[in-house]
Amino acid sequence: MKRSSAVRRAVLAAVAVALVTTGCTDRAAGAPKTPKAPVSAPAPTSGGPSSAATPDAKPSSSPSAPASTPAPTPTPSASASASGKVLMGDGDENEQVRELQARLRQLHHFDRAPTGFYGSITARAVSAFQKKRGLPETGAVDGTTWDRLRAATKKPTADELKPSTTNELDAPDARCMTGRVLCISKESRTLAWMIDGRVVSSMDVRFGSENTPTREGTFAVGWKARDWTSTIYHTPMPYAMFFSGGQAVHYSADFAARGYGGASHGCVNVRDRAKIAALFDQVKVGDKVVVHW
Repeated sequence: MKRSSAVRRAVLAAVAVALVTTGCTDRAAGAPKTPKAPVSAPAPTSGGPSSAATPDAKPSSSPSAPASTPAPTPTPSASASASGKVLMGDGDENEQVRELQARLRQLHHFDRAPTGFYGSITARAVSAFQKKRGLPETGAVDGTTWDRLRAATKKPTADELKPSTTNELDAPDARCMTGRVLCISKESRTLAWMIDGRVVSSMDVRFGSENTPTREGTFAVGWKARDWTSTIYHTPMPYAMFFSGGQAVHYSADFAARGYGGASHGCVNVRDRAKIAALFDQVKVGDKVVVHW
């Protein structure tokens, strides 16, 4: 009877172990740890080298394994953290980021005004620079990236850090190559005042929203007003040059203050008051207006 009881207890214990190892517990994280006690003991006789590769295995019978396997692992990670420390990255906003953007712009990797904010556009520009210089394309600025960028550029001037007019002109539309034309590109967000294919002046512009888009096509300046207030929205429209119904090229104080954070109701906004004032004096009624992508 005693022997029978002992056998019964052994069977019950085996069943309990089997229930745990087949996943009857809700603690999934604990399941792998449970079978290690009964299973790992015979493992060294058939798989000593493979057990040494397990991250939490610490074999004492093989003194050479700890020397060869764990040693290289911390060394590269330690050196990487030292040389790859992020100096500037996504979400940062400061004057160093503004300098970064200005330097990237000198190399034509960043095609707009420095904002001081590190977002996706800056990350792409950094990646482009890293790719060209044979560096890991992380999109973040570490010590090596910053040193290489500074070596390849000059210290930005005040005008480069905070320019009044920033966007680069794209290739003029073919319709802009003859006569007197206000050549307006939605792609580069620029207005180029051109006479017989030559750019006389250029400036940044902003367009209407999705609900009130700026019309595209070839138009003519129908009339001008140096001081005008919208009869629909009751907002000032200085130096207005109307080209399509109520849509006009004009100065926008909101564009000057908020940049591309806002939009017009269909007009072509200019944020450089001095430039559009000079443009207003040169443009004549009847001059061509081309709005294109």
